[in-house]
Amino acid sequence: MSVKKVLSSLVVSALFSSLFAVSFDFEDVNVGNTPPAWLAQTTHSKENLATWEVEKEDKNNILTITEIESSLLSFGGTFNLFYTKKVDFKDGEISVKFKANSGRVDQGGGIMWRVQDKDNYYVARFNPLEDNFRFYSVRDGDRRELKSADIHLKNGWHMMKIIQKGAHFEGYLDGKKLLDAKNSSIQKSGGVGLWTKADAATSFDDFAVVSK
Repeated sequence: MSVKKVLSSLVVSALFSSLFAVSFDFEDVNVGNTPPAWLAQTTHSKENLATWEVEKEDKNNILTITEIESSLLSFGGTFNLFYTKKVDFKDGEISVKFKANSGRVDQGGGIMWRVQDKDNYYVARFNPLEDNFRFYSVRDGDRRELKSADIHLKNGWHMMKIIQKGAHFEGYLDGKKLLDAKNSSIQKSGGVGLWTKADAATSFDDFAVVSK
């Protein structure tokens, strides 16, 4: 039996007792605002240096970094986080549409999951300046590369997906599997969200989570 609820931009489906699905399309969030129960934070900075807002693109609402403090232009070690702990994720699938808009130091971004706090989480990200797709773990603010794949994507919207099961995770871009890795540094379930680095101004849409 299926149960569905709509809460602002949150759509929840309880398909079975062991399966929980949630999606954010930002359509019910007013332009200039952010979805409720989401946190904007940074790793390696005491203050939030990036402004996350819902914007209108054509007829769709999208989530975008609309403004970045100038200090990020000269410091590439700040990670911009936008996540919610209202969704508890350990194993399952997460996907999002993303578009790299600009950035001199860095561009692109991606998905963060098993988020314990602003200094402890997993990341999958694509960077068009480097033409690579990577997995990272961030523990106590220390980012460590777990896997990398070289790939060039044309400008515009693309789909990223990760699949997590225990210590094993896979990474996909536009439906193609490019990353396969194992890591057990973060074993507890945690929040889910979006991640960019330094001055990367990126747009996101259709963020979906299936927790198993």
